[in-house]
This record gives sequence, C-alpha cells and structure tokens, in this order.
Amino acid sequence: MTPPEGPRLEDRFGFEVYPKRNVSIVNGRGALLWDAAGHEYIDCAAGVGVASVGHGNRAVADAIALQSRKLITCPGIFYNDIRGRLMAKLVSLSPRGLNRVFLCNSGTEAMEAALKFARLTTGKHGFVSAMRGFHGRTLGALSATFRLRDEFEPLVPGHRFVPFNNLKKMEEAVDRDTAAVILEIVQGEGGVRPAEVSYLKQVRRFCGDNGILLIIDEVQTGFARTGKMFACEHADVSPDMITLAKAIAGGVPMGAVLCADQIGPAAGKHGSTFGGNPLACAAALATIDYIEAHDLAGESRRKGRLFRDLLEQPRPAPVREIRQVGLMIGIELKSRAKPVIEALAEKGVLALPAGPTVVRLLPPLVITRKQIRKAARIIRETICESCPVGAGS
Repeated sequence: MTPPEGPRLEDRFGFEVYPKRNVSIVNGRGALLWDAAGHEYIDCAAGVGVASVGHGNRAVADAIALQSRKLITCPGIFYNDIRGRLMAKLVSLSPRGLNRVFLCNSGTEAMEAALKFARLTTGKHGFVSAMRGFHGRTLGALSATFRLRDEFEPLVPGHRFVPFNNLKKMEEAVDRDTAAVILEIVQGEGGVRPAEVSYLKQVRRFCGDNGILLIIDEVQTGFARTGKMFACEHADVSPDMITLAKAIAGGVPMGAVLCADQIGPAAGKHGSTFGGNPLACAAALATIDYIEAHDLAGESRRKGRLFRDLLEQPRPAPVREIRQVGLMIGIELKSRAKPVIEALAEKGVLALPAGPTVVRLLPPLVITRKQIRKAARIIRETICESCPVGAGS
C-alpha cells in the first residue's frame, strides 16, 4: 500500500532530525487532530505546548489573514504599529520591573539573546543552570542545557550545572565571573518538575545581593500553561529577564525576551531579520487577547486538577508519581515511557516524553472536560496494559 503523500515526501526529501511517529497530521480543531486517513486524536501534546488556544482558532486565523493583506514583514530598523502594540501588551502582563521587549522567532533564539544581553550588561561570562534543565538546541542555548551536549562539544565555555531546588549548591557554584543564573519554574523536558517557591525566592534574593542576573526560562510555562500568565507569578518572583516562545502566537513562530531596565544597551550588537514581523505580532496579540477573554489561566488550573484527579483515582500500579502544575502534567512510570506513548497514539491520544520514564501531557488549554475524561480513561487503561505491574518498584 502506498503511504500518504506527506510521509512519502518527507521521507524522500527531509533531512531527518526527529524520530518520526507513524502519524500524518493534516487537520485540527480545538484539542482534536485528524490524520490523513481520517482518524481522530485527542491532542495532549499541542505542538509541544504551542497550540494553547487550540488548533484552527478563528480569532488567531482571522488576525493572521487580515494582517497578511496589509503588511507581512517590517525589519526592526523601522517602527511598526502592530509590533509596538504587542510590546506594550507584553509589558502590561509582565512581572514588575520588566519594561522592555526583544522579539525573535523561537525559544532557543530568545535564550541566545538573553545570554548575550547578560554578558553585555555585566561584563561577565559565566552562567549557572540546573541539572535536567532544557533551554534550546543552538550552540549557546545548548551550552546552558544539561543533556544532549556530548556530540557537540566543545560548547560555549563558562557554564556550570547544579541540582534543582538546592540553594547551597547554587551558592557554591557561582564565582566572580558569574553573569547570570538560568532556571525554569517547571522543568518541562526534565520530567515536569516544579521549583519550590521558597527556593525561587531565595535564588532571587541571592542573585540580587551578589550582582548576578536571574534569567527565567518560560518558553514552555508561559501564557497560562501553569494557571498563571507566567509561572514565576506562583512565587511572586520578578527576574531580570524572561525568555518566551511556544504559545505566544498561537502556533506562528515567535519568541521574546522580557528585560528589566538595567539590561543592555545592545543597539547594533544583536538583531533578528524576522523577529517582530507584523504577521507574528498580529497572531500574538490575538492569542493573548483570547487567553484573557476566555480566562484560560483559570481554565488551566481547574482542568489541570480534574485531569490529575482522574489519573490518580486510584493511581495505576505502574505509576510512580504524577506531577501537575495547571495543564502541565508529568506521569512518572516505573518503566520506560516510550511503549505507553506509542500505544496511546494507536488509541487516539497524542502525548510526549519528558525523559525516559515520564509521559508528559501539554493539551491545548481549550480542551473540554469531556475530552479530558476520555483521555484520562485511555491513559490509565494504556498504562496498565503496556507496563509490567510494579516494574522497578
């Protein structure tokens, strides 16, 4: 049987960097996706946390269509109305003290910019990040990332790693050349592991007392994913920079760095050809307006609790722990996650890994309660069928 055109063409012409699954997605609406054969899936991946306002969102699509007929691109050397509106909106939503915005195209670009801004601001070159942390795949961002490094070394020097939620190790790792500490509020790729509120407050105080910048990576947690517009609001912590991407523009590629007034200046020292283009800015404004109008932060809190309760009652024997912040859920198994994720796709639920033993759920925030109940039932059944009971206990 001839495979569908999409897979056939990608296999023939694509330079492969992703381990492909045998699913060809061609359509989507809300939290549902359909493949080329017409099979329906409940999407608990959302493009790795991108499609928070759902697939085929009419408000975002209309904003893109309208802007595409007016102006698609405008370099940063010129002013632009829609770009200015987005910057003002982002600052209005940001934790106190973050009053400037740099716009780019992805999370890894946002981290690259933050690293450069930190060096420019402090005149120092060192960085301290957390074990299990993930900050991107370009060489600078990868240098701040705990894994996936070995085949690309030597990377950018000056990066050190310390255990997450361990202030003493953080204090021991910094030195006179430390420009910034880089942390996620919830480690997404690292297994959906939340930072402790007391730890975040202590790190903020320590960095401030020692002239070290604090960079918070909210690429995966930003824009209501955790039940707040930004996850650092859970701890009432204001960093010196926040990196953003994924859900910012409803699926259109965009990244951003929110900066405190003391960051920079960097005029003529950094830039992005496509960063802040009017099309992406229009999509981002429509996405943020939709998040606010439909209280998706509140929905994330409520639906996340429902999802967790359904998964926990009772907890399947092969599950070691369930970690949940809003609609960001990690199911840690006593055996490997890959067979469960593959079996889930066959049963119509798309999920993600977060390390070798964690099934990660990042559904669109518009997922319905009926869809959550169905997905939770399928996930529980699949875990029990696919995992050896008590494995690794």
